Amino acid sequence: MKLLVTGGAGFIGSNFVRWALANAADSVVVLDALTYAGSKANLQDFQSDPRMSFVQGDVCDRVAVQQAMSGCDVVVHFAAESHVDRSIVGPDAFVLTNCYGTNVVCDVARQLEVKKLLHISTDEVYGSVDEGAFAEGDRLVPSSPYAASKAASDMIAMSYWHTFGLPVTITRSTNNFGPYQHPEKLISLFATNLLDGQQLPLYGDGLNVRDWCYVTDNCEAIGVVLEHGMSGEVYNIAGGNEVTNLELTKKLLAMFSQDESAISYVTDRLGHDRRYCVNVSKIAKLGWKPTWELDDALARTVDWYRCNRWWWEPLKQAVPQG
Repeated sequence: MKLLVTGGAGFIGSNFVRWALANAADSVVVLDALTYAGSKANLQDFQSDPRMSFVQGDVCDRVAVQQAMSGCDVVVHFAAESHVDRSIVGPDAFVLTNCYGTNVVCDVARQLEVKKLLHISTDEVYGSVDEGAFAEGDRLVPSSPYAASKAASDMIAMSYWHTFGLPVTITRSTNNFGPYQHPEKLISLFATNLLDGQQLPLYGDGLNVRDWCYVTDNCEAIGVVLEHGMSGEVYNIAGGNEVTNLELTKKLLAMFSQDESAISYVTDRLGHDRRYCVNVSKIAKLGWKPTWELDDALARTVDWYRCNRWWWEPLKQAVPQG
């Protein structure tokens, strides 16, 4: 199987490339625009591996997508603008990449008659839920420009299944974390701040609830969907690690023998959803379940950032925090 992985130099994409080459794919083509969130350094383990080839290009560029996708059997579409805070400040890039870019990827895949296209989405498309959990068929009520652009991209992708018969499948995962995550997201930011002796900027009262999925678990779930998932279907993915942001912060503080005086409460994010939660019974029927407990995965993640300062330090210097 020859895979095209769009956004394969980003956080989840690069971890999936690593998983795919170890478990599923004969070869992988990575298409990535190398924005601030993507780097060839994320793929350093495979720079000289003949099974991987890299194409620098934007998913909004039809010619680049055609060239990268030519000869590929399966497309896994990660490429997206993904940071909620950035979408609030500058939503245009999110609509362009996430919506128009997804349309280009789907249309080229239709023309080239790929065997499967897996579109990677997020639980944020459902919006907030006070109790219970969202199932795949529930109404989408996205709150942020980021979430809205992902909900729209889901609908664009699925329209190619309904209209053209393109074999599209969608996964929607909860918050991912792990190695190679840009230090603008909560866990990577807080871990690197603690390594630098800095304060932890926690939004609002810190009681927003998220489920945290270690990135390896998500990659394995994506692999299961690729092998056993049905075209035209959506599959939720979750780590089963539901905590408030404050609880998560306290766990990180304990790993550094720090107390709550290191927390700096900041003005809450605009439109900040209170709680995300998804039902994973559908993917469980395919034989997948998460394997990483939150505490173990956090320790593994913190250790990675502790050992790879060379990777994240330049990123924090390039992107002002706060």
